[in-house]
Amino acid sequence: MLKRRQFINLTALLSASTLVSQLKPTLWGLGKETNKLLPKRLKKGDTIGLIAPGFAVKPEVLAAMKSTLVEMGFVPFHTDRILGNKGYFSNTDEERAADLNEMFTNTDVDAILCARGGYGCTRIMQMINYETIKSNPKILVGFSDVTALLNGIYQETRLVTFHGPVGSTLNDEYSKQHLLNRLESPKYTQTIENVVLEDKEMLENPEYERYTITAGSASGKLVGGSLSLINALIGTPHEIDFTDAIVCIEDVGEAPYRMDRMLTQLIEGPTFKKAKGIVFGVCADCDSTPSPNGFTLKEVLMDRIAPLNIPAAYGMSFGHVPHNFTFPIGIQAHWDAENMTLKLLENIVS
Repeated sequence: MLKRRQFINLTALLSASTLVSQLKPTLWGLGKETNKLLPKRLKKGDTIGLIAPGFAVKPEVLAAMKSTLVEMGFVPFHTDRILGNKGYFSNTDEERAADLNEMFTNTDVDAILCARGGYGCTRIMQMINYETIKSNPKILVGFSDVTALLNGIYQETRLVTFHGPVGSTLNDEYSKQHLLNRLESPKYTQTIENVVLEDKEMLENPEYERYTITAGSASGKLVGGSLSLINALIGTPHEIDFTDAIVCIEDVGEAPYRMDRMLTQLIEGPTFKKAKGIVFGVCADCDSTPSPNGFTLKEVLMDRIAPLNIPAAYGMSFGHVPHNFTFPIGIQAHWDAENMTLKLLENIVS
């Protein structure tokens, strides 16, 4: 028989275990997160800081994006670092990280827009001052290589970030309007709509075909971006946890066999099979004319994704394409794969 003291200790231990199990979904991010940081919404007249955390940006491209922001009603700002040059990077790792950190601390800057992608963001992840970002939450927008920053910063700080156009691609009315729709309004009942394709070349291009891989609907936290960058985070402190997530995926210039390899790596990982849904954007220049021994991009996606038996579809308007909508990283959303609609379920800015 248990002695009285042993019984009391055992009872206390069981009670503590029960309490931990109740708290665990919140503490470890497995349930609905309540500690998200929402950046302040964008307003006309706000100052938008431009950074180049990856490849270098040409002066004439920088001038064009500044003109675009002025036309949209904003004040562009950048430091001299953006026009530095270190090989194919815009500057050294240290200077690129410093530019990002200072944009968050600069009280005159209201939001941050990456000027371009390329490569380089994964090299500065360990140089980012995440505590500074927590204390100075701001809108951060970009895509492609910026996928690493968007997901890594959200993971470290719970600041909601935004997968959307970079400065060098902010030249399309659909992209502009969807950027403003996300960033200027705090309302959460937003449904993200695909662009209406009218261009004949796009309509005849299989990469722009819209199709359901697995029908159904689900709700979960939005994560993802460029597939190659999602994979580049594997094995790092910023590897994405796909548990209960709606995973958004796009890429550019990757042959079907490379898409196959990257998706297979994700599927064989610890959490991808636990995702609630998969949203493919347009994977530009990722298809090829099938040969007797080859597969099309569509065949690869059906082969790799359909067996997961979770709602999935291809052809949403985001990625390395002219029409690139903006979506928030870290926000709960409802995904309908058959009707190809993505509805935001929470406020995304304050």
